[in-house]
Amino acid sequence: MLKNEWDEKVVFGVAAGGLKMIQNMLEQLPTSERKIAEFILENPQSILNSTVNDIGIQANTSGAAVIRLCKSLGLNGFQDLKVRIASDLVKPVEQGYRDIEPGESFFSIVQKTTSNSIQSIRDSEEMINYDELERAVQTLSPTQNVHFFGIGASNIIAKDAQQKFLRIHKNATAFTDTHLVATLIANANKDDVVFGISHSGETLEVIKVMALAKERGVKTISLTKYGQSSVSSLADIKLFTAYSGEAPFRSAATSSRLAQLYLIDILFLSMATVQYDETIHSIDKTRAAIRFIKEGK
Repeated sequence: MLKNEWDEKVVFGVAAGGLKMIQNMLEQLPTSERKIAEFILENPQSILNSTVNDIGIQANTSGAAVIRLCKSLGLNGFQDLKVRIASDLVKPVEQGYRDIEPGESFFSIVQKTTSNSIQSIRDSEEMINYDELERAVQTLSPTQNVHFFGIGASNIIAKDAQQKFLRIHKNATAFTDTHLVATLIANANKDDVVFGISHSGETLEVIKVMALAKERGVKTISLTKYGQSSVSSLADIKLFTAYSGEAPFRSAATSSRLAQLYLIDILFLSMATVQYDETIHSIDKTRAAIRFIKEGK
């Protein structure tokens, strides 16, 4: 039922982000696919009325390279790419991520931070693969033990996820000690899930934890920036946020953190809607327990 609802959203033109996907992946693409990608970025209108072979010829490569590009982007074929780019072309022009400047006013800082945060969330919405989101929900819903793992700023996201999952009767952890996490994985059940969080997708500790989980046959989910990375390559299910270039004062890092929290919220609410009665019951119980602590009754 959920999949049909998500497919319906795509059919009615919600899907976008084709150009941003290409921009984010450009440096990781092999030569033939990069030629296609660069041609599309320079001539986005041309794709709308072209076939796979037309694009291949115009980019001085082949139609097969176009198909491979769509696969590299994680899309459901050339038509999916066309639909997303068509949606991109009718969107308002974006301001882009902006960093602070010397002596900037507080008002300007507030405006820039707000703009960056909103854009990060909108960009990440366009990166959502609804099939992967559904797989994540189906994997997490029946499991009892979920081990979230991230280092540094990503641990903030892991802690937030842990707090949410504990409220719905999941045994969720969010340790930063890799030895503790390794112990959990060594003793994991077949239905446990290891959830690796790393914006870059290249955090060494997260890579090692995901590799250990894979070796032990434990199910894995990753949350990284969009594109190929060491962490996502080790995951059974891959969730992405949009990539934004780091600015000197890390306003982009602030935005990426918000985008990660946004994805965790989406995952949590998606799980809640497929287990609605159980979720409400668990949340009511946690509220009652917290009220008892606060009020003593």
